[in-house]
Amino acid sequence: MKNVLLGQSGLSVTPICLGTMTFGEQVDEPTAFAILDRSLERGVNFLDTAEMYSVPPRAETFNLTEKIIGNWLEKRPGAREQLVIATKVAGPSRGMPWVRGGSVDLTANDIITACDGSLRRLKTDVIDLYQIHWPVRSVPAFGGIYYKPASGSEGTSIHTQLEALGTLVKAGKVRAVGLSNETPYGVHEFVRLAEQHGLPRVATVQNPYCLVNRTLENALDETLHRLDVALLAYSPLAFGLLTGKYDAQGLTGADVPEHARLKKYESSRKQRWGRPLALAAARRYNQLAHDHGMTPTQLALAFCYTQWRVASTIIGVTSLVQLDACLDAWGTTLSPEVLEQIDTIRWEMRDPAQ
Repeated sequence: MKNVLLGQSGLSVTPICLGTMTFGEQVDEPTAFAILDRSLERGVNFLDTAEMYSVPPRAETFNLTEKIIGNWLEKRPGAREQLVIATKVAGPSRGMPWVRGGSVDLTANDIITACDGSLRRLKTDVIDLYQIHWPVRSVPAFGGIYYKPASGSEGTSIHTQLEALGTLVKAGKVRAVGLSNETPYGVHEFVRLAEQHGLPRVATVQNPYCLVNRTLENALDETLHRLDVALLAYSPLAFGLLTGKYDAQGLTGADVPEHARLKKYESSRKQRWGRPLALAAARRYNQLAHDHGMTPTQLALAFCYTQWRVASTIIGVTSLVQLDACLDAWGTTLSPEVLEQIDTIRWEMRDPAQ
């Protein structure tokens, strides 16, 4: 794998990023250590986490993933220097009282305090990429599809958020900044205000992108391309839908494995990944993979790995077997015929997991 640069940040990362949101919920600490070891051995230099993780979010596991990574770094002298570590400050809690007491805002002080907490848990002196996990203002995300102007307060301004991030960069606590679950408007405003006021320029946006959710291609991809902001694509396997493991039993069948994400994460059934139409579309793509001698995982990951839109694809795994399968899919190419058939399915079924 050849490293890629993240926007104008100077950060050089592998085009595969190890996502860690399962650590502390589906993955215990010894298994997490083994996954981190194998990932580093196989050349992945990019880790992504968040103060909110593990997921599904619970008070009992809040901050736990960062603690596990910090414990691993403490026991692996020299590993930190080989890695680019990204983490995130949670946006307004919206139903999570354990996040800043349930605040419906994200103030400048919240951002700075949260970063200090992440640094302590990760047991590092600097965070390479610090991201705002979701916007302060109300936007359609996590299954929402409509912007509602009257949906609530705008909260702390983008300018003030950038000033807080600038304070962290000047203090040497953060190298680069990014966004997550953002819209074209949000990206443009963050970049515009940063350039106008000499504040840190957004390097990345971490948004969902996969075969059953290509909404990024409906405007955000042009924004990222023209503004030189890198996409970190998350959920490339659509919460497991694009691995084929739900094809036989469906989303609510009694034989769904207890450890499977859609069994464990009840709220996801109410959001994008749990929609029957999302499973129906996934089955079409999974069959297409079989028809061309690939596993569904290979097809889904190759789609992201080979897209000009994607700087780095975030993979989430719960075992070494899954990790190796995701890494082994690197180098898989998709023929013009397969790409045409992918677009045909999308034309018929659109983006059911948006």
